Amino acid sequence: MASGVKPRVKVPKKAAAGDTITIKTLISHKMESGQRKDKEGNVIPRSIINRFTCDFNGENVIDVQLEPAISTNPYFEFEALVPEAGEFKFTWYDDDGSVYDTTKKIEIG
Repeated sequence: MASGVKPRVKVPKKAAAGDTITIKTLISHKMESGQRKDKEGNVIPRSIINRFTCDFNGENVIDVQLEPAISTNPYFEFEALVPEAGEFKFTWYDDDGSVYDTTKKIEIG
């Protein structure tokens, strides 16, 4: 597991049924492409977040495959339809097999 990895998510606390909301996510991650070398000339192993998913009440909202050109601390902003109260689950997958996730609830009001 990479050190210092911290997922952050911003989801409105409430929405009306059928509303489209904006979701913002950021994960602190150094992201190493596997193309640089250290001071001794050794290749630094690739270490990137290679996939990001978001599900709402168990149904997929977004599924993104990431490549080595992705920036450090990847940020995603996207819209999601909220048909009912529920929970968003956000998951980031790391090259080293680590999985980082967090959840956010939304109410209908």
